[in-house]
Amino acid sequence: METLTNQQTIAQEVMVEEQLNPSKIMQTGMGFFASKTLLTAVNMELFTLLADNELTGREIQSKLGLHQRSLYDFLDAMVALGFLNRNGLKETALYSNAEDTNLFLDKNKPEYIGGILEMANNRLYPFWNNLEEGLKSGGPQNEIKNGGESIFDALYSDPEKLTEFIAAMGGVQMGNFIRFAGEFDFAGYSTLCDIGGAGGYLSAQVVMHNPNMRCISFDLPEVSPIAEKILKKMGVADKVSVVSGDFFTDDFPEADIITMGNILHDWGTSDKKMLIKKAYDALPEGGALVVIENIIDDNRSENAFGLLMSLNMLIETGEGFDFTGKDFDGWAKEAGFSDTWIIPLTGPTSAAIAVK
Repeated sequence: METLTNQQTIAQEVMVEEQLNPSKIMQTGMGFFASKTLLTAVNMELFTLLADNELTGREIQSKLGLHQRSLYDFLDAMVALGFLNRNGLKETALYSNAEDTNLFLDKNKPEYIGGILEMANNRLYPFWNNLEEGLKSGGPQNEIKNGGESIFDALYSDPEKLTEFIAAMGGVQMGNFIRFAGEFDFAGYSTLCDIGGAGGYLSAQVVMHNPNMRCISFDLPEVSPIAEKILKKMGVADKVSVVSGDFFTDDFPEADIITMGNILHDWGTSDKKMLIKKAYDALPEGGALVVIENIIDDNRSENAFGLLMSLNMLIETGEGFDFTGKDFDGWAKEAGFSDTWIIPLTGPTSAAIAVK
């Protein structure tokens, strides 16, 4: 009987070993291969070049100034990853954009989200090489590390870069803003103030989907002229006011709803609590605070992007981190809010709601 039991145990161990394989480990561990290839393609404007067009490898080589070596490895890797379509093979092949890259990675389309990918290629990619140092020191690993300006100081001192950054961030969040504007119940509300409103994209979507609403986009003075141009272009300047101020030092404008999109994760716990309390003070009874972030699931095991974004806050900021719905509930209740809940938006992003 004992010998039989041992044989069964060995057989079970062999079955487990046969079922297990290292593919997930290798895919993630070497994931930077695919990431850097896509980021490079975006940075070279490959998908803009191929927007609504088919080109041969030689034509792409000529237009992007590429070397012959690895030309087809690069293009066919994009095919294998699902970012390009191809008819033919190598010299006889015609390459075109996949449906999603044609919409979201063509610089000439309003849906372009490549700005954040360009920043990832040009800034974040090398900084993440120092993640281990950041985990051991707890300090940021970006320009600040070597005495340079923070990303925000650098952006606000250069109007052109600031405009590009605001457009990039707005493009990335547009799907979430549209979903929020359509799914949140705005009945009984009439005014909204978006703190750190940047280009005013969230406010614009709210008034476009909810005729009863009037909005304020609140951000630093350097941002105001950019927001005004964007809102005028979107045809909502009569329904969205741009107000200049510093959300650390100035009181929030009073409104029925106060929103913050990707604001809280930039800051440490004490600043998070302070901003939530300022929102509470500015809201009427029954008013709502809406925080749009990559809210981490309470079990901290499902929203991988939210957790990785929190590591990015380690790289980029002095104290910032992403948080769970439970964390938000605790901070909101401490400020005086009576109830909280979560509305899933697109991908890893959610809206955390607190009612006064």
